[in-house]
Amino acid sequence: MKIAIGSDHAGFQYKEAIREFLKKLGHEVRDLGTFSEAPVDYPLFIRPVAEAVARGDCERGIVLGGSGNGEAIVANPPNWSRMLELTEIV
Repeated sequence: MKIAIGSDHAGFQYKEAIREFLKKLGHEVRDLGTFSEAPVDYPLFIRPVAEAVARGDCERGIVLGGSGNGEAIVANPPNWSRMLELTEIV
C-alpha cells in the first residue's frame, strides 16, 4: 500500500518510528516532512498528506502533531479526506 506521512516538529519522532515500521511491513511510504525537530508550522506538512490522498497519489495518509486539533482541521477540507484523531498510543 502507498501511504503518505507527515508531521510537525512535535510528531517528528513518532513519524520516523511509524515510517520505518510501515516500510518493514512492505508498504511504500511517501514522507512529506518535517525532517527534524526544529519548530515548523504544521499546515506546511499536514496539507500535502491530505492532498496526496485526495488526488489518489497515496491510498492512505498519516499525520501527527502536538494536539491533533489543528491537524484535523487542515486534513479535513470538504470532499478531500476523512481524518480520525487518536490521542493515545495503545
